[in-house]
Amino acid sequence: MDLAALTIFRAVVRENGVTRAAAKLNRVQSNVTMRVKQLEQQLGAELFVREGRRLVLTPAGRTLLPYAERLLALADEARHALREDRPRGRLALGAMESTAATRLPRVLAAYHQRWPEVELELATGTTGCLIERVREFEIDAALVATPPDSSVLTDEFESVAVFAEELVMVTPRGHRAIGAANDIALSTLIAFERGCAYRSYVERWYAEHGLRPARTLELGSYHAIIACVAAGAGVAVAPRSVLDLHPASAQDVAIHPLGRLGAVPTLLIWRRGHGSAALDALREALATEGRNATAPDASVRNVTGAEPRDAPVIPG
Repeated sequence: MDLAALTIFRAVVRENGVTRAAAKLNRVQSNVTMRVKQLEQQLGAELFVREGRRLVLTPAGRTLLPYAERLLALADEARHALREDRPRGRLALGAMESTAATRLPRVLAAYHQRWPEVELELATGTTGCLIERVREFEIDAALVATPPDSSVLTDEFESVAVFAEELVMVTPRGHRAIGAANDIALSTLIAFERGCAYRSYVERWYAEHGLRPARTLELGSYHAIIACVAAGAGVAVAPRSVLDLHPASAQDVAIHPLGRLGAVPTLLIWRRGHGSAALDALREALATEGRNATAPDASVRNVTGAEPRDAPVIPG
C-alpha cells in the first residue's frame, strides 16, 4: 500500500467516480482503475461496488478512507518539514459562507500572489460540518464561528481568533426595536441548517426568554435569507459584514444590533500537531487582515432610531 495508491483512492471518493478522478489527477482512466484494483488486492477487500453508473464505498472502503486521509496528511506534513518551511503543496481550507464572501477574497488573492506554489482549495459549510471535516482530516483547517458549546473544540484541535464578527437581527422594514426575544413580531426564524453556530446562538437567546420560533425556514445562502426577510417571511440573524457587502439588499430590511450577544469571534482551527508552512503563512495573512479590519461598534443605533437594550449574554 503506497501513497500514490491512497491518493488515487481518495480522489475517486472525492470526485465521485473514476472519470473525474482521472481528470483531477491528470491520469488516464484505465490507470486509475488498475491502481484501485491493485490496492484492493493488497488489502484483500473490495473498496467500491458499482450501483448503476455510480461507485459506492463498501464498508471496507469507508474504514480505509479516514486512515488514508491521515496518512496523506502526515506525508504532506513531512514534505513541508523537509523543504525549509517554504509554503508549498496542497492546503485544503474550509470556511463559513459568510466568511468566504466577506473576509477571504482579499486575503486569498494576496496569499496566492505571495505563495504561488501552494495549491489552495476552499470548501464552505456550517461551523459544525467544518469542525467535523477537520477532525476527519478531510480538510487541513477551517474558519468557524466560536461555538456556543465550547466543549465541541476538544484538545485535538488548536485554534486562534482571527476576526471579530457582529451579529445583528434582520427584520422587515418598519419592525419595532429589538432588545429581547419577545420584541420580535414574526414567528418564523430564517436560518441555515443545523450546525450553523449563528443559528445556535439565536436559538439559545430565544430559549433564555422562554420562547422558541414557531417555525424555522432553512435556506442555503444569505442572499436568499435576506430576500425572504425583506418579503416579510420572518426574521434572521446575520453578520453585519454580510449586509455591508450587499448594501442594496440591506436597504430593504431593518437591522437591529444585539449588544453583547452579537460579538462572536471567528476562529481558525486545525488538528493539533498537524500544521504546515502553508498553514502558518495563512495564519499570518489572516492575522494581518484581522488587524486591518474595523472593529464592529455594538453601540450603533438600530435603523428605527431607538437605542438597543443590552441583550443577555450567551455563553460561548
